[in-house]
This record gives sequence, C-alpha cells and structure tokens, in this order.
Amino acid sequence: MMPTITQVAITQRLAKKRIAVVGLGLSGLATVRFLLSLGVKPVLMDSRIKPAGIEQIAAEKVDGIYLGELDANRLAKMDMIILSPGLSPTHPALRFAVAQGAELIGDVELFARFNQKPVIAITGSNGKSTVTKLVEAMLKCSGINALAAGNIGLPVLEAIAQPSVDVFVLELSSFQLDTTFSLQSVASTILNISADHLDRYHTMSAYTESKQRVYQHTQLAVFNLDDSATTPEQTAQTLGIKLADAAYGVAECEGQRCLMLASEPLLNVSQMTIFGAHNEFNALVAASLALAAGASRTGVVQALQQFESLPHRCVLVTNSNNVRWVNDSKATNIGATLAAIAGLRPSVSGNLILIAGGDGKGADMRELKPVLDADVQQLITLGQDGPAIAELKANSIPVKTLQDAVKVAARLAKPGDMVLLSPACASLDMFKSYSDRGEQFASAVKAEVL
Repeated sequence: MMPTITQVAITQRLAKKRIAVVGLGLSGLATVRFLLSLGVKPVLMDSRIKPAGIEQIAAEKVDGIYLGELDANRLAKMDMIILSPGLSPTHPALRFAVAQGAELIGDVELFARFNQKPVIAITGSNGKSTVTKLVEAMLKCSGINALAAGNIGLPVLEAIAQPSVDVFVLELSSFQLDTTFSLQSVASTILNISADHLDRYHTMSAYTESKQRVYQHTQLAVFNLDDSATTPEQTAQTLGIKLADAAYGVAECEGQRCLMLASEPLLNVSQMTIFGAHNEFNALVAASLALAAGASRTGVVQALQQFESLPHRCVLVTNSNNVRWVNDSKATNIGATLAAIAGLRPSVSGNLILIAGGDGKGADMRELKPVLDADVQQLITLGQDGPAIAELKANSIPVKTLQDAVKVAARLAKPGDMVLLSPACASLDMFKSYSDRGEQFASAVKAEVL
C-alpha cells in the first residue's frame, strides 16, 4: 500500500528528529524495526544490561545502543522519546528529559499518527483479551478483515504493516494509555476497574484516570453500568451495558436466558461456548463494539457459538468424578478473581475450593473477604501474599507449591465441587509467567486425578 501524503509528511518530520527508543522488549523492538523501515535511525536504550532480542538489531543500523542505568543527560538531548509500557514515565531521567523539551510518547501514539484504518480500543482491569479476540472474531465472521493487536501480543507497529486490514482491534493497558494522546477510535470501552498496578500508580484515582484515556477521540464509548469508574467523562455518544438490563443485558425469552441488544434477543446464553456471568457481560460489550465497526448480527452470533476461551481464563482442565478443575491463572488481580467467582459460583452445586496467592502488586487483599466468606467453602493459599489472603478466612490451608495445593484440593474435593485456580495476584514471585503457572496447575491436576 502506498503511504498517504500525511504519512509521508510525518516520516519527513521524524527523519529530522533525534529519537530514542527506551525499553527494548517486544513493543520496543517492533518500534525500532518500524522506524528503520522509514529510514529513521533511532538511539536505543534499556535499563537492562542484556535485554532479550537485542541481537535482532544490527548496531550499525542505529544511532547508538546504551544499556544499563538510563542516562538523563543523553535523554535530554532527544527531540522524541518513544517509551515502552514496562517503564514508568515518572522515571527521574525521563522527567528530566521532558523538562528539557523532549516529547515523550509510546508505540500506540506513533501508531495513531500513521494509522488510516478504523480502530476499536479496549481496556479494563479484567477481560480485555477475551473481548478483544471476541470482537476480532465477530468482525471476521461478518466478512471484515480485523486484526487484534496491542497488549494482546502483536505490537501495534507490527500490526500496521500487515496488508489488507479493515479494522484494528486494540487491547490497551493503562501503561500504554499513559503515553497515548491522539488515538482515534470508532468505539472504545473500559470493561471494569479494580485494584491493580498500585505499585506503579499508588492510588485508584490515578489508575482510573489512566484508563479513562481510552475514551479520548472516540465516536462511541461502551461502559459498565455496574462500575461507575468506567463511565466516560466526556464523549459524544455512550452505551451502558448491565446484565440486569432488558435493553443491553440478559433477559428471559421463551423460557431461555438470552443476550439482549437494543431490546432484541441476540442468542440464547446456552448457545455460547464461553460460560459465566462475566463472559455474558464480555459478549455483550464485544457485540456492541463489533456492530459499531460494521459487524452483522449474524456474524456476531456465529462468533459467540464458535469462540473458544483464551488460555488460562476460566478454562476447564478436567471434570473427574464430577469435580471440575478450572484454570483461571490469568486472574492476576483481585477484580479478576471476584469476577471469576461471581461468574462460576452459580453453576457449582457443591463446594467451591479456591487456590489463590502470589504477588499482590500492592493491592489491599481485604477486598476479597466478603466473597471468600459468602461463596468460597475452602481457601488454599500460596506465594508471597498468600499469608495476607489466608488471614481473611478461617481454616485456610497455606501450602508451599502449586503441586501441594492440587494435592490438598484433590483430598478435599467431593462430587459436585469445583476447584478454581484464580490467584488474584501476579505470578512472578514463583513462576515465569501466569501461563507457566496455569500450565503447571493443569499438569498437576492431570497427574493427581486422571
């Protein structure tokens, strides 16, 4: 595809700037490759001595590679700093550079300046990836070539180079939104807001303010009527979703529970491949976003009938002796665990046995207590913040390893029970990632009960 006049002009301006790419992770390296494809030679910086993947970039093609502690004086000489989301904009060296006149942006902002295609933008503390992939599937089932990118794994500056994309469906984290200013979207959403990343934001108001940035320059803001923090502060058109609402929610029709869109039945909940109240909400939001981008109701229904749960998100590992073992390792914050319990508990005839714990990232674990008291019959805890969670429920059982947790749960579980791994914490205190945690759980379950 030939670049537009606007894109050519932006490229010419970039070529005249001193540009640093700071943070050489997945998105940072994609940013470097994008700039090099434009003929722009950036300076590369990373606070790590040996960032993975740095060998992909030939040193002679860039304007210097500086690893280790960020050099404030070198950064201050830059006209533009493109910051990876893993690094905070409040880093002293970055703040000094900005004070000297450097422009600080992220890869999503650079994408926004070059992009000419419609965008759906999705954020929230929980459910982002599921909704992002659902929207992509709904659009594809409607004959629209959609591409999911952003926080979901494909960097936006790799996505923009893909040919024949009709709509970009972007999952955006608060970290990405912090350095995004001009992203235009056909529709956007904040699914929910719960305590997360307070080790970086320190207050819920700061975290919420970051999420609210997704509504900038959007034509339609889809929000959660049950979560006031998701309500858009200023936007032209809004749409509220609430499970108990008869217009955009779940209602009974001909004896069946149905998803309702604009007061019209979409499909029976029983026809969906994903389950739980939280996924009913996710489906409604995804449908609203997809329809705003041109999807057909037929395509939306087809996607909901075919969509498979993403890995480590309320996935059934096995049903052995009428005990269901569910892997929700992606629940890396309190809100995700609360959503999983609320969504799954109504389908459990017996006891709910919860395995939780890990790195709480500064969150107040006491938010779990009301649900632990009401809906969880047995709590098994592990990890760095396992003791803080164990204090919230009498007769909790602390263990040292996930394998030990599975052994204890197998001993306690009876027909009709569910064993749910939904940690409410990050995984890096004990595991390589949440996916590693989930895979170890699934392996331990299969070894123990199959």
